[in-house]
Amino acid sequence: MKNSLIALALAAALPFTASAAENLSYNYAEADYAKTDVDGIKADGWGVKGSYGFLPNFHAFGEYSRQEVDHTNIKVDQWKVGAGYNVEIAPSTDFVARVAYQKFDRKHGLDFNGYSAEAGIRTAFGAHAEVYGMVGYEDYAKKHGVDIDGQWYGRLGGQVKLNQNWGLNGELKMNRHGDKEYTVGPRFSW
Repeated sequence: MKNSLIALALAAALPFTASAAENLSYNYAEADYAKTDVDGIKADGWGVKGSYGFLPNFHAFGEYSRQEVDHTNIKVDQWKVGAGYNVEIAPSTDFVARVAYQKFDRKHGLDFNGYSAEAGIRTAFGAHAEVYGMVGYEDYAKKHGVDIDGQWYGRLGGQVKLNQNWGLNGELKMNRHGDKEYTVGPRFSW
C-alpha cells in the first residue's frame, strides 16, 4: 500500500517537472535577415537557426549566417553548434545557460574557431509574446598570426507569436565596443 501511494504521488508530480515554462518551446526552426555593424563596417545577408529539446531540461541548437560586407565582394560565414540547459524559475520564465563551438570564416583563408558561453532569462507574456535577455562571452583561437580578443556581449530578443506554431522573432547582439548584430525573421515552433 505504501509503495502504491509513493508511486501515485510521483506520477501526479510528473507534469510539474516539465522542462520549459508555460508557452516556451525549445523546438524551433527560424530563417533570418541578418545585419552587422562592426567599427563602421556594415554587412548584411541571411541566416538560419534551430533548436531541439532532447531531454526535459536540455536542448541542442545550431545557427548559420552568410553576410556580404557592403561595397565589397567579401562574404563572411558564421556558424555555431551547442547545447543548452533550461529550467523553469517561474510559471512563464526559464533560466537558460548555453555553450557552443563556433566558427568565423571570412572565406579568403581567414577562418577562426572559437567558443561561447551565455546565460540569461527567457519569459513568455501569455500565448502571443516572449522576450529573452542573455549575457555571454565568446573567444576565438589565435590563427594566421591573428589573435581576436575575447568579448563580453549582451543579447536581447523577442518573439510575437502569430499562432501556436508561427511567430516573428527579432534579436540584437551587442558587445562592449558597440559592435551590433541584428536578426529578424519567421520562426516555426513545435
